[in-house]
Amino acid sequence: MNNKFVEDIDYKGENYSTTRLKKGEYEHCTFINCNFSNANLTNSSFMECEFIDCNLSNANVTATSFKEVFFKDCKLLGVHFDQCNDFLLAFNFEDCTLSLSSFYQLKLKKTRFKNCNLEEVDFVEVDVTEAIFDNCNLNRAIFENTILVKADLRTSYNFSIDPENNRIKKAKFSKEGISGLLEKYDIVIR
Repeated sequence: MNNKFVEDIDYKGENYSTTRLKKGEYEHCTFINCNFSNANLTNSSFMECEFIDCNLSNANVTATSFKEVFFKDCKLLGVHFDQCNDFLLAFNFEDCTLSLSSFYQLKLKKTRFKNCNLEEVDFVEVDVTEAIFDNCNLNRAIFENTILVKADLRTSYNFSIDPENNRIKKAKFSKEGISGLLEKYDIVIR
């Protein structure tokens, strides 16, 4: 069972929700306006690839490798990143919708989330040391036993993070966001 090796190819407007992307190793490839909704991406590898304006909602990423992958303007609803291969796992997100996705127990050090909708995302036991959450909606995102050391959440909003159940040493928050750290105390801040 030989896996396909693909390098430096641009894929535009492809629909992989019904026809599977061939299992293989994709390096320096760009996927533009492709539909991976409910697609099977299991056991594939993406290294230094870009996904631009793609729909990966509910894609199966079990044992999939994402190494230095960039997602821009993508819809990634309900993706279980916690099931992908975590060896050398590294990705960044810009202008993406990741609602209902899970990063449970992953190491996402220095990951950048810029202008992302992260509603109800599972960050339980995730290491987001030095991660940047730039202008992100974290409404009902779950932070429990999460390592947020030196993470930057100054421009993000709607988060609720319990400082007693998460490591937040040297994490950055704005004055406006401080209420998200005190929510469990049910106090009024004006």
